[in-house]
Amino acid sequence: MQHRAARALSRERFFLPSGAEVRIFAAVLTADAVRKLLKLEPLPVEGGLFAETYRSAQRLPKELLPKCYSGERPLATAIYYMLTPDTFSAMHRLKGDEVYHFYLGDPVEMLMLKPDGSAEAILIGQDLAAGMRVQHKVCGRTWQGSRLAPGGKFALMGTTMSPGFDPADFELGKRDGLSAAYPMYAPLIAMLTR
Repeated sequence: MQHRAARALSRERFFLPSGAEVRIFAAVLTADAVRKLLKLEPLPVEGGLFAETYRSAQRLPKELLPKCYSGERPLATAIYYMLTPDTFSAMHRLKGDEVYHFYLGDPVEMLMLKPDGSAEAILIGQDLAAGMRVQHKVCGRTWQGSRLAPGGKFALMGTTMSPGFDPADFELGKRDGLSAAYPMYAPLIAMLTR
């Protein structure tokens, strides 16, 4: 009896409650299609394309935050973030931690210049066996910049912050100052600054 029921279920198609059939990767998306579907807009100053997807209505008062924050902040924020061959994320730092999530597309090269003078370069992407990361935390006060890996068409990621993002917490890196502080990485810094 159980075998007949299992066979009957295996012949059925899975449908969402709305009745729409589930399709997995039925079409290859282009960067432009993703941009339109997610309503991504240019991200001023930093570069790339983004759309804020979540901003908590709950607020953290200044007295509960580390001293580096100038006022209250949302509990958390999240964005979609996309890089294309003609964009990059310029070197910048934030006061709080930022967690990257890789969704689809091609790998992203990220450079991180840490407060202790060390640096790290990683690949964000889906090839876990090659050492790429589908999720990565950038600690607060770390200079970070990223670009699409050469030959890539686009990368769609997301980032999450808690406390949430506030423009007052963003600092854009200056090429000369970063190159002097991290001379071994000057060529990479030049690629990731304006």
